[in-house]
Amino acid sequence: MTDLQRVAKEIKTVGLYDLVLQDVQQILDKTNVSEEEILSVLKTNPKILRDYKQVNLEYNLSNIHLKEIDLDKIDSNCKQKAALFNKNLQTLKSLEPYTLDFEQSSVLVIIFSIEFFVLFSVQYFIVLLNLKEWQLLIYSIFAGSAIIAWLYAKKERKKFEKNSKKFYLLYDETLEILKELEQSSCIKKENLIIKTSDEHI
Repeated sequence: MTDLQRVAKEIKTVGLYDLVLQDVQQILDKTNVSEEEILSVLKTNPKILRDYKQVNLEYNLSNIHLKEIDLDKIDSNCKQKAALFNKNLQTLKSLEPYTLDFEQSSVLVIIFSIEFFVLFSVQYFIVLLNLKEWQLLIYSIFAGSAIIAWLYAKKERKKFEKNSKKFYLLYDETLEILKELEQSSCIKKENLIIKTSDEHI
């Protein structure tokens, strides 16, 4: 559901993907690369496409380059399956952030940020406020918060794994529905492809 032609164009022209572009340039051993060359690299180096998708997820951009089917413009015998496709597409977009590696997710960054703040506060209370007689209690509170953070991270990791599996199962199911709709001449996939994004800054 990711349009490689659009990916190649965005890697070449959108600054958000400069690091991905540098990797492509390194692979091709040249600085001035064309969209066709980027497309070729995308097909032979899966890591480049993974990096592109990773950047999108980090910036809350979708890697699903298909729009919903306009149910008013298709035959009535196609509507039920098309409606299911639309529903699946919405679900996939909501589950898409869970395909990001948990170690690189914003959830983990937030957890570590809070723990850093707590540690800084602990040092502040002990050193600057001269609360050395309370340091055992203060460090115990910090240790407790670290355990809570670890348990929360563990829970979130399981949530990521569960939703990631759900995403890929639904992804395959939705592709199959799309294939069936095409074979039944209900729609043309090319008419659903979103060629450009208006979400890039």
